[in-house]
Formats: sequence, structure tokens, C-alpha cells
Amino acid sequence: MQITNILEKDFSNNNLVSEKEQKNFLETTLGKVVNMGLNTGIRVLLPDLIEEQVINIKDALIKNGFKAGVKEAINSAVDFGKSAIGLVTGNFENVNQARNAIKSGGLIDSISNIFDTSVNNSIESNLISNNIGKILKSGKNVILNSIESNIENNFQSQLSTLEKLSKYNENWNECYKKQDFNGMQREYEKIKNSLKILLPTEETITTARKIENLHVLIKNKGGDFNLSNEEIELANRLIK
Repeated sequence: MQITNILEKDFSNNNLVSEKEQKNFLETTLGKVVNMGLNTGIRVLLPDLIEEQVINIKDALIKNGFKAGVKEAINSAVDFGKSAIGLVTGNFENVNQARNAIKSGGLIDSISNIFDTSVNNSIESNLISNNIGKILKSGKNVILNSIESNIENNFQSQLSTLEKLSKYNENWNECYKKQDFNGMQREYEKIKNSLKILLPTEETITTARKIENLHVLIKNKGGDFNLSNEEIELANRLIK
């Protein structure tokens, strides 16, 4: 059947999110957030340095174990945090669950140890001076606080985006009832952009995926809103 082929082609990978996808998302997102916090902390501790010098110090730390250590620390925090909050399903059901797991997983304590190691390695490799190393180690809490603040801000941003996504979903449904495809398209773009930056969870994607399926279905039919029950059921079934 033509409509079946259209939907299955566009949404063949549209199953609910896997544990691996969630871990990859957190590893990438938190990795960037930690990197930003490190950069900010170095600037605070060494305000007289020019941009190039700050970059060189950060690069030295990253090359001497910080980047690899943070990646491992994030994965360990995710795994340990799931057990600490009693999560048995394997993947996170919502953003708050992920935030609580990261806090419970001891990520900042792990980063603290990684930071000390990377500073010492950078000194031994003559990539940073003893004086710079002493300043960084004595002011480590400034950097850790910057990283922790960035992580919390990221999760707050996730929750804010989730609230907006809920509103976009409502707006799309209102336009759908009015058969206003231009309005649907406008909200659909907002939904897609929100999903790109949100931790993929069942709570996040289920309603949005139903909307995406119906939207693509109507679009591929040239804006025809006369959908059969079979077509609507298929659009909903392909998200399961």
C-alpha cells in the first residue's frame, strides 16, 4: 500500500529511544558542557592571560587525560546513577530522572580527580609551567563549581525546552483541527528543532512523533486532511 511505504520509509527508525542513544546523547552534551565550564574556570583563575594562552592551557589538559577521563566519568556516572535512583528499565523516562542520576553518580568528584591528573601530566610534559599548575590546582574548586553550574544550567534549559515542546504540540493540534497546514508547518519546525536539543526520552518524543507522522502523511498527500482511520492508525502504530 502506498501510504504504508511512505510512512515506513520516513519513520523506519522512529522507535522509542534506546539506552545506547541516551548514553551517547549525555556523553556528547555533557562533554561539551564540561569543556565550557573548564574554559570559564581557567579564565577566572588566570584573568591576565590572552585568549590564545587560555586555549593552549585547556588543550594541554585535554590532551593529558581530561577529555578521555571525562568521557569515562560521564558513562560511569550514568550507570551508577541509574542504580542509585533505583532505575530498572535501563533508559531514562524523563529529563529529571537523568539529572538526578548524574548528581547521584558522583560526576563532579570524578572530574576533580581527573583534573588533578591532567594538570600533573601537563606539567610533566612541559605543556604548562609549575606556576600555572599550582594556580590551577589551588583554584580547582572554581573550575569544578563552573562545571557543576554549567551542567545544572543545561538540565534547566532541557526542562524549559520540554515545556516549550508541549506548547508547540498543543499549537500544532489546534492548527490541525482548523486544517491550517501553514500553521502546522510553523509549529512542526519548532517541534523538530526542540527534539534536536532534548535528551531523547519516551516522555519527550511520543506525542511529538505522532505529530510528525501525521504531518508528513498530510504533507505527502498534498495537504489533504481527509485521512482514513487506517492511515491514522498506521501513523500512530509506527512510533511503537
